[in-house]
Amino acid sequence: MIMAESGRTLTYGELERSSASIASALHGMGLRRGDVIALLSDNTVEAFAVYWAAIRSGLYITAVNWHLAADEAAYIVSDCGARVLFASAGVRDLAEEIVALTPQVGYRYSFGGQIVGHQPYDVLIDDRFEALRDQPRGTEMLYSSGTTGRPKGIKPVLLDLQVDEPGDPLVGMLAHAFGISAGDRYLSPAPVYHAAPLKWCGGVHALGGTVVLMEKFDATAALTAIQAHRITVTQMVPTMFIRMLQLPEDVRHSFDTSTLRLAVHAAAPCPPDVKQAMIDWWGPILVEYYGATEGHGVTVVTTPEWLNKRGSVGRAALGTLHICDDEGVELGPGDVGTVYFEREQAPFEYHNDPEKTSSARHPGHDNWSTVGDVGYLDEDGYLFLTDRKAFMIISGGVNIYPQEIENVLALHPKVSDVAVIGVPHPEMGEQVKAVIELRDGWSGSEELAAELIDYVRERIAHYKAPRSVDFVGELPRLATGKLAKRKLQQRYAEAP
Repeated sequence: MIMAESGRTLTYGELERSSASIASALHGMGLRRGDVIALLSDNTVEAFAVYWAAIRSGLYITAVNWHLAADEAAYIVSDCGARVLFASAGVRDLAEEIVALTPQVGYRYSFGGQIVGHQPYDVLIDDRFEALRDQPRGTEMLYSSGTTGRPKGIKPVLLDLQVDEPGDPLVGMLAHAFGISAGDRYLSPAPVYHAAPLKWCGGVHALGGTVVLMEKFDATAALTAIQAHRITVTQMVPTMFIRMLQLPEDVRHSFDTSTLRLAVHAAAPCPPDVKQAMIDWWGPILVEYYGATEGHGVTVVTTPEWLNKRGSVGRAALGTLHICDDEGVELGPGDVGTVYFEREQAPFEYHNDPEKTSSARHPGHDNWSTVGDVGYLDEDGYLFLTDRKAFMIISGGVNIYPQEIENVLALHPKVSDVAVIGVPHPEMGEQVKAVIELRDGWSGSEELAAELIDYVRERIAHYKAPRSVDFVGELPRLATGKLAKRKLQQRYAEAP
């Protein structure tokens, strides 16, 4: 692993010694297969020594979002049942705040510097350690973003494998669907507490590749890293694409991105015009996948497929797709409904929440699960997402999907970021509102609001166009690129 900005490295030899030593120490503390450790860390190499110590010990590892408030982070550490907590000095203040809030944690270790209430991580790394003979494969136990109420832990079933045996679905998918190998240099620009960066970095390690980890995303810095490290594969979210596309054209084209063979994107809907602009710039190397932290299923679509099925997120690569109505009746091609994946067995449960686990299951098939997304399949089995059911706007009895409107507005030359929500209306039930973050040099006005509304009306059905536009300094996005739309909905919850 190489840190993109500082150049600091972690070799495979160092990763082997440190992770095996920590695994041995955890075993000495009494942790056994199925126990949990927590990781509170910014992007740094030690995070992956801890990660692999858990994975090679049959443990669950819960990475905690360090942007959370202390009580929110403490809730996750307590709820997951972590017996050991590892924290980075880069998030020292939060780590110190939660000490008193997480009394069930028996051991705390810090890396990158001292943290009050934590022992130095280095005490666990000893060349005289005795390697574990039995190394069952552990896995990640991550938490949902908590769009409604407290976040929920997603607890996968542990695989009956040793860590060096094939059979992990993600590693297999990286190798076979994406062609990842030891020769690849993978750029990871997103925070490692999020599912995709954590799991993909681990998957690249499992296949022997090199991970180049950014401390944080910046459009120019990402292009600098691609050129400097001769990156072959990267994974980004659409917001990152938009930030790079907003750079002046001469700046964008001053960087050599020719080593890239694969640019993966996921985590949030990508406006078709944004994706097309990236294809025009980087070539037909974009591959999109749709999945969720729950790991209930995955679809994949290549650039040639997408150009033929514009807007699709692909066909099933893990699991079998079904589209069902609200009663669970399966629908035919072109009919919009809830997206379910069928697996041989239910792949996850929500920790300490049997009611939510049950609500994610199909009423007639326990091995069909959903995260609440809405879409349809075409005649060839390609999935088209319309939106998350919770964000659908019902205006005058008509269903309106915000994503379609956001896609139109995303590349307006004056728009930096956009969210579309439904706001209460006394006659229509809900009315469409666009909340806009403008690009530098522009300020909100009634005239600009009218221009944006007309811009949408010219491109999609008039009834879908926003009835009002608000301008804000910054939209609430998570560091992973996902829009925290619930916060906006709450802000506008009261009818005027």
